[in-house]
Amino acid sequence: QVQVVESGGGLVQPGGSLRISCAVFGINFPIYVMGWYRQAPGKQRELVATITWSDGSTYYADFGKGRFTISRDNAKREVYLQMDSLKPEDTAVYYCKASLIIIDYGNKRVDEYWGQGTSVTVSS
Repeated sequence: QVQVVESGGGLVQPGGSLRISCAVFGINFPIYVMGWYRQAPGKQRELVATITWSDGSTYYADFGKGRFTISRDNAKREVYLQMDSLKPEDTAVYYCKASLIIIDYGNKRVDEYWGQGTSVTVSS
């Protein structure tokens, strides 16, 4: 079984910073991509950032460019999201998604696993 566990959410003032973490536990299938998503109250879940495990290439949604940084620790199978210059509109539950390469009897596919989310509130 695979578990994806986020941590590090909390309350932060506007303009502040916060780093959230995500770890993948369980069977050590190779990681293809890991990503952060968020869902604000009453809104759809949206992509925040992704990182390709093999080469570290990153993608950011426009609202996160210049403020958010995604990074990874290969050995720990962890991904992080450093969020700076936070705004009230960044308030959301942040979810981590791990896309793992499953090799099953010689067949290869990519399965996705979601964490339960960690809440980030930006408020004074």
